Amino acid sequence: MSNKSIIASVISGTIMIFAFPPFDIWVIGWFGMAPLFFAIYDKKPLQAFALGFIWGIVFFLGTVYWVVNSMVNYGGVPVWASVLALLLLVIVLSLYPAVFAYFTFSREKHAFHPSAFRLIFIPFLWVSLEFVRTYLFTGFPWVLLGYSQTAFLPIMQIADITGVYGVSFLIIMVNVFLFNCGLQIADCGFKIKISKMEWIIVFSVLILVFGYGHLRIGQIDNLTKNWRQIKIGIAQGNIDQAQKWDPAHQEGTIDIYRQISIDIAQNEKDIDLIIWPETATPFYLQSDEKFGPLIFDIAKTLAVNLITGSPAHEYTSDGKTINYYNSVFLISKQGGIVNRYDKVHLVPFGEYVPFKRFLPFEKLVAGVGDFSSGKNFKPLALNNDDTFGILICFEAIFPDIARQLLKNGADFLITVTNDAWFGRSSAPYQHLSQSLVRAVEGRTFLIRSANTGISAVIDPVGRIKVKSGLFTREGLVDTISLKERSFTTFYTRYGDVFAIGCIFISIVIFITNARKRGQTCLLTFALFIFSITFFTSAVPFSYFSYWSPFLVFLLS
Repeated sequence: MSNKSIIASVISGTIMIFAFPPFDIWVIGWFGMAPLFFAIYDKKPLQAFALGFIWGIVFFLGTVYWVVNSMVNYGGVPVWASVLALLLLVIVLSLYPAVFAYFTFSREKHAFHPSAFRLIFIPFLWVSLEFVRTYLFTGFPWVLLGYSQTAFLPIMQIADITGVYGVSFLIIMVNVFLFNCGLQIADCGFKIKISKMEWIIVFSVLILVFGYGHLRIGQIDNLTKNWRQIKIGIAQGNIDQAQKWDPAHQEGTIDIYRQISIDIAQNEKDIDLIIWPETATPFYLQSDEKFGPLIFDIAKTLAVNLITGSPAHEYTSDGKTINYYNSVFLISKQGGIVNRYDKVHLVPFGEYVPFKRFLPFEKLVAGVGDFSSGKNFKPLALNNDDTFGILICFEAIFPDIARQLLKNGADFLITVTNDAWFGRSSAPYQHLSQSLVRAVEGRTFLIRSANTGISAVIDPVGRIKVKSGLFTREGLVDTISLKERSFTTFYTRYGDVFAIGCIFISIVIFITNARKRGQTCLLTFALFIFSITFFTSAVPFSYFSYWSPFLVFLLS
C-alpha cells in the first residue's frame, strides 16, 4: 500500500466533508469519491479495506466531531471519555466504507466487461451498506451521501420514489464513471475509450432524473395550490441547556415561551397552531399542578392549539413500575390536553443506556430516569379533521418513521428538537438538511421547531420557506398547505424497495461471481435465507436485510 494511495484516500475523505452542510458545496459530491476509487484500484482486498477505513476515519471525524462538544459541555462527561466515545463511533462508522472498499474491485476479475461491471455493481453495493447503517445497532444514518445534495433540488426530487438512497446511487454512479474515464486517460493518454453503452447509461439516467426533478417541482407546486391551508407559528425559546432542567428556571422558561406565543398571536391573525420545541416544558405537564395550568391558560387565552414537548410518565399494568417517555402534547384552544405522542426511536446513551447493568455511567439527558420507547407511530388529530405526524429529534433522520406517519394518515409533519446539545457546530445544519428530505419523500409540508435553532418551514419540494437563526430567541409564522390524503408518493406506499433491491442485486452479483470462483455453496445459502425472509414471514425481513451484506462479507 503506497503513500500515494493513502494520500488519495485522505484527500477524498477530506473534500467530501465540504459537500455537506454547513458548507453545502454539493458539486463536490459528484467527483469527491473518485480519488478513493483510484486509491483502492488494483489493491489486494485487505489493502483496499484499510484504505476505505482511512477514508471513513477522515470523513466521519470531520462530520460527527460535534459528539465531543455535546458530551463535554452538555452531558458533563470528561473530555477523555468524550474523545474516546467519538473515536469508537468513528471506528464503527468507518467499517462501512472499509467493507465497501474491500469488495469494490475484488469482484470484477471474472467480469466480461470490467468497467461496465463497476458502473453497475459499485452503486448497488454502496446503497446496500448505507441501508444497513440506517438500521443496524439502532441505526445512525447521519450524513448519508444523498444528503450532500439537499441544496440541489432538481436531483433531490427522485427521493419521492427511491428515498435518499437513490440520490446516493446517482452520486456513486457518476464518480465511478469519472474513475473509468481517468483509467482510460492513464492507460491511453487522452484518448478516452469508454464504451458507448456506459455513456448512454450514465447520461440517460442523469437526464431522466434531472428532467423528472424539474417536472415534479412544477407539478407539486401546482398541486399544493389546491390544498387547504392553515397558519402556524413556531416559538424558538433559545433556553440554555445548563438551565433547562433547573427547577429554579422553569417559571422563567414558561414566561419566555408565553411571550413569544403572545407576539405571534398578536402580530398575525387566525393562527391555527403554535409549536414549541422538544421538552420546552421541562416538567411533567400532565400532572404538574403549578405549571401545567399556566400552559393550558396560554392556549386558552390566545385561542390557539398548542404543541409542546414534555416528559411524560405512566404506571405499568402492575401499578408498581413507572415508565417515562419523551413526549409531545397537543393542547386544544379550550385549554386541555387532547393527545400525546411518545417518542419511539430513542437515542442510545442519550435517552437510555443499553446494557445498563454492565456500563458504569448514566444517560446524558437530565431530568428523568431512562426513557421508555413509545408504542406506535400514530398521527395526532387537529380540529378533528387535520392530522399531523410528530418526529422528535433523532427520529427525523430515519426515513421510514416519517413514511409510516404519512402512511397512517398524517396530513403534514412536525419535527421538534433540542439542538442545544450540538452547540455552534455543523450538526444543527446537518440535522436540518436531513429533515428536509422527509418533506420531499412524502411530498408534504414539514415544520421544524428547535429550542436553539434552526427552526424552519419546508415545502413539499424541499424549499425552506422561512427559517430562524442559530441560538436566537424568535417566533416564526407561515402558511402551510395540508396534503390531501388520497395523494401519496411511491416512497410512502412502498418504502425502501429501491434500497432493498440494491441489496438483493448485490447478493446476486456476489453469487454469480462466486460460481466462477467455485465458491457457490455458502453464498447460495445466504441468498436462500435472504429470499425466504423476503417472500415469507418466517424471519423478519427487515432484520435480516440489515445483516445480509455483512453475512456475504463473512461467507465470501
